[in-house]
Amino acid sequence: MPELSHGRRMLVLAICCMSLLIVSLDNTVLNVALPSLQRELDASTSGLQWTIDAYTLVLASLLMPAGSTADRIGRRRVFLSGLVVFTLGSLLCSLAPDLNWLVVFRMVQAVGGSMLNPVAMSIITNTFTDPRERARAIGVWGAVVGLSMAAGPLVGGLLVDSVGWRSIFWVNLPVGLAALLLTWRFVPESRAPRARRPDPVGQVLVIALFGSLTYAIIEAPHGSWLSTAPFAALAVIALLALLSYEPRRPEPLIDLRFFRSAPFSGATVIAVSAFAALGGFLFLSTLYLQNVRGLSALEAGLWMLPMAVPTFLCAPLSGRLVGSRGPRLPLLVAGGAMTVSGLLFALFEAETSNATLLAGYVLFGVGFGFVNAPITNTAVSGMPLSQAGVASAVASTSRQLGQTLGVAVLGAVLAAGVGSSSYADTFVTASRPGWWILTACGAGVLTLGVLTTGPWARATAERAARRLESEERPPRRTGVGA
Repeated sequence: MPELSHGRRMLVLAICCMSLLIVSLDNTVLNVALPSLQRELDASTSGLQWTIDAYTLVLASLLMPAGSTADRIGRRRVFLSGLVVFTLGSLLCSLAPDLNWLVVFRMVQAVGGSMLNPVAMSIITNTFTDPRERARAIGVWGAVVGLSMAAGPLVGGLLVDSVGWRSIFWVNLPVGLAALLLTWRFVPESRAPRARRPDPVGQVLVIALFGSLTYAIIEAPHGSWLSTAPFAALAVIALLALLSYEPRRPEPLIDLRFFRSAPFSGATVIAVSAFAALGGFLFLSTLYLQNVRGLSALEAGLWMLPMAVPTFLCAPLSGRLVGSRGPRLPLLVAGGAMTVSGLLFALFEAETSNATLLAGYVLFGVGFGFVNAPITNTAVSGMPLSQAGVASAVASTSRQLGQTLGVAVLGAVLAAGVGSSSYADTFVTASRPGWWILTACGAGVLTLGVLTTGPWARATAERAARRLESEERPPRRTGVGA
């Protein structure tokens, strides 16, 4: 990539942040629209789960191959393709005649989204070559996620109340088209000097694992054991095949050697736990505020601000703490706050009092605000520089998988508890097991934050890095002509 002027680099950063904003806004805005969508399309709880999980599931499955494809054929080319597909998918979502088509069009959106965020991060990394300037650019990138968390509930509530749920997808159209034109004009093409080879078998196994597992969880409360057991069995078979096949490839989709590093393994589980908590928290809170308390979408969005604003404010503070003191303290704060928040709902029925509901939202926002920065830092801790990008991609995939599982599991628990009754009569009791699951997720973040950031964990990362470097280094030639 040619050296760009400071102004041009800032423009490239702004274009990349535009793509992140529409992808991040999409889920937070959609959560506020769920009750309205449920009424208009006569959707069940499982139908609402699929409108969210169809997107995050496809995204989780395609993030890693999208990044390696961009390295191989051109980051700008893949980024442009992602903008076209995501914008088209948004238009189709706004025109969906029923729930089934909406789920299909959400999957189209996700195919485009998988080409945006990981590729945009690669573009930023290659555009900002100075380490300090790159760190500031990544800081701006992270702030956009916080902005989407804060603005999403309000924007969604306002649009749903004034125009209808279909309008939440219209927001993506002008932003996507503007980003498309600006990328075409100002973002230079770049490729990796040596791109990873594709792994189609590994990709199919990942899709089979994620898809069948999610289907089995979501549909379990609504179908017979015979209808969901084959999908659970398929998930197990796909997992075993993945564990057997991937170590044999020289450049696997998922390099299982990374898991020899305790910080990497910990970051993967922390990402799944934290984002499962986020997905479940947003799902339960939105349905409670609108279907039980009877609030409008805008009022529900305002109630979500005590969660969203601390997330926005704590994310940069967490990044600075990771830089100055390491990931342990932010992870302890995150795990502790999320655990206490879950306990307020699980033990004290926080929904029944405005004061406890507000406290639960604030605590969860603080916890989630602190958790994101140390995930990436811990994932790449001790990894060779040549493998840092792949390690970061696994962490990103874990985030999306966690959100998928959070909505699937907590939605299934809620559906089983509510049954044929109305939300207003049974929601608090039916959702209590879900809040205990969120509490367990917070406790997992807290426990792993302690176990995977100490001297022993760092030693495992260093050993894993040395083994990776030695196994990748070509053997030394000996003998005549060496």
